[in-house]
Amino acid sequence: MKQLRMRMKRWMTQKMDLPADVMMDLPRITMIGNFHIYIENHKGVIRFTREELRLRLTEGELLVVGSDFVIKNILPEEILLEGVLDDIRFIKEGSNSR
Repeated sequence: MKQLRMRMKRWMTQKMDLPADVMMDLPRITMIGNFHIYIENHKGVIRFTREELRLRLTEGELLVVGSDFVIKNILPEEILLEGVLDDIRFIKEGSNSR
């Protein structure tokens, strides 16, 4: 059922020329260099330290690793993070990645 719903959303996105991040409930990530990242459409902060930001997504998690992290702005589904960005990973549900 979940796969059918995803296929339907993809089809609607293509046929109706709608933004994929809105229709498929995907995060929108904007980066400037390796020091500024703006993430929209997340489902909450799981963990925050000066070296790691872990966000809940509709399906899985987003992991941002680096140093000197500071949250400049946070709203229910948006976050602006500054610091030195070293790595950004999507972690699928059920995965045991760091």
